[in-house]
Amino acid sequence: MEKRELVILGAGPAGLTAAIYGRRAGLDVLILERGMPGGQITITDEIENWPGVQHASGQELADSFRRHAEKFSPEFRDATVTSLEVRDGRKVVVTDKGEIEAEAVIIATGANFKRLGCPGEAEYTGRGVSYCAVCDGAFFEGEEVAVIGGGNTAVEEACYLTQFASKVYIVHRRDSFRADKVPVERAMSNPKIVPVFNSVVEAIEGGEMVERLVLKNVKTQEISHLPVAGVFIFVGTAPNSGFASSLVETAPGGWIKTSPKMETSVEGIFAAGDVRDTFLRQVVTAAGDGAVAAMAAYSYITEQLHLQKVLFEPKRVNALFYSSIDEAQVALVARAEEWAESKGISLTVVDGYRSLRMMEKLGVKELPTAMVLHEGKEISRARVSSVEDLEIFCR
Repeated sequence: MEKRELVILGAGPAGLTAAIYGRRAGLDVLILERGMPGGQITITDEIENWPGVQHASGQELADSFRRHAEKFSPEFRDATVTSLEVRDGRKVVVTDKGEIEAEAVIIATGANFKRLGCPGEAEYTGRGVSYCAVCDGAFFEGEEVAVIGGGNTAVEEACYLTQFASKVYIVHRRDSFRADKVPVERAMSNPKIVPVFNSVVEAIEGGEMVERLVLKNVKTQEISHLPVAGVFIFVGTAPNSGFASSLVETAPGGWIKTSPKMETSVEGIFAAGDVRDTFLRQVVTAAGDGAVAAMAAYSYITEQLHLQKVLFEPKRVNALFYSSIDEAQVALVARAEEWAESKGISLTVVDGYRSLRMMEKLGVKELPTAMVLHEGKEISRARVSSVEDLEIFCR
């Protein structure tokens, strides 16, 4: 089986930033991408909130990220991840092109737009139903279209569609948009945009192509028909986490839970970007997540490789686990190392405060603790509070 240090799943802003930081830290980095690299920003017409760049298209920003990552020479591979597994402590990424064992994995697979689930949606997808205004807007030159949703994406994409469509209806279930003030003001000042509040889509109908929407007013329950040639759906996102949802802990909806270091509930597996359970999902937050995840993965990999070498590879190991933030324990370690050197005894000192994962792996719950390992297997352990205790234990 192929073995790599850091495998990053996804080549959007989070994944590409993680690749930059991982390679700069000296890690062997493999990025698994599916289809067009760049993530959801590639289908965003305008980005005005990336610091230092006042205006850029999503594709331009995605291309810039990709070129920046390529400068540090990670390996890019087009593959679909089908599952993420842990086998005998080994992290295995299963793809449609084979299996890869990784020292650490960063899940940066992002999210996809949700479907309405109404009659006609699946039937007319590609025949008038779209989830990408940038991709399909030009097909509706001079036509009337509808945008479904009330958040930033829906309102911003509605503004974009006015470049092509003669009229753009924004259908929203509430009586006001959830989007930020600036895009709402821009939309409401555009004569081509018509809001349809307090309404939901009951069905999408037509012949060969979309011809109309069946709408229901949520307050009056009145049913009406809205003639349109196209329907652009922006009603939220769902995480691309299904391949790992049975392995790592997730929040309702499938969003992956992480610590501030982007650690998931599984040792050595991290998550970054829109797939994560987080308050804000933007390009800038995804990039920040990717940087944190990469450096946390670097710390994990170097720690694990070092501890694996000093604890599990030698035939016999006398180990002392302590806390580096406890002055008494730090003083004990200094005396213990002097004693071990004077007696010609090999003593491996492990900072349990900084090596929580290894503590968990070995079941060490109290510090300081001494342990004897033989070819990686525990022979004995004991709580120690003095050099004398350690001397007795090591006999």
